[in-house]
Amino acid sequence: MKYISDQTFSGERPLYGTSDIHLQNVTFGEGESPLKECRNITAERITFGWKYPLWYCSDVKVTDSVWEEMARAGVWYTANCAVSGSKIYAPKNFRRCRDLTIENTEFTNAAETLWSCDDVFLKNVTAAGDYLLMNSRNVKISGLRLDGNYPFDGCENVTVDNSRLISKDSFWNCRNVTVRNTYINGEYLGWNSENLTFENCTIESLQGLCYINGLTMRNCRLVNTTLAFEYSSVDAQIDSDIDSILNPGSGEIRCGRIGELIIEKDRVDPDLTRITATSIDKRSDRPDWIS
Repeated sequence: MKYISDQTFSGERPLYGTSDIHLQNVTFGEGESPLKECRNITAERITFGWKYPLWYCSDVKVTDSVWEEMARAGVWYTANCAVSGSKIYAPKNFRRCRDLTIENTEFTNAAETLWSCDDVFLKNVTAAGDYLLMNSRNVKISGLRLDGNYPFDGCENVTVDNSRLISKDSFWNCRNVTVRNTYINGEYLGWNSENLTFENCTIESLQGLCYINGLTMRNCRLVNTTLAFEYSSVDAQIDSDIDSILNPGSGEIRCGRIGELIIEKDRVDPDLTRITATSIDKRSDRPDWIS
């Protein structure tokens, strides 16, 4: 193992292709791809100041480090990478990576981050930015705090636990997703997905939970949620009232009071959905935007 400490590097590819290195208190200044094609890297208290620092690498461990704003597209095409206790100011990080673990880390600009990755584990991560985790597979998350729209688009085999998502259009075009003990606030939740499960969740969503094939909900609360379940096949136990339901496709819904139940018989067969509610304030055969 080669040890490098208390140094500053600049220029393009200063440590290109290096293997078995331990970096400590190192700054990579202006200059692209400082650690491209490196293997077996341990890095502590590193400042990545410029673009493409870790591409085509393997067996990487980074702790207590910073990706500055210009360290864009920081970790791409890299395998077996672990990042902890770090702060990432740069967007478009972590693309087409596999065997990736990120813990106790903050993304201040997570735009277009964690795309097309496989075998991802996130724990106690805070992120702000749109399109997080697009087209990624085999993702396990605990303690995510997200403020950003369109996350998880096109994902497959995802579990999310103990998280808070302020996110419009989350979980679109997904397959095999389970979300537990999580608060979600955002419009159009879950559209065009398959096998989507929510357990012990609180959800606020305009036109959420629609166009889903295989929606399961257990011990969930729907707060300020309107026009839910349109064209979804659903098995839902809702421990709250629901403001309004529109054209569920099939299945069973059990809940408290329904403010308005809208069923268009020329669009769905009402006999395919069993609805058990404590009361239904209003029944309509057309939504109010159709004259």
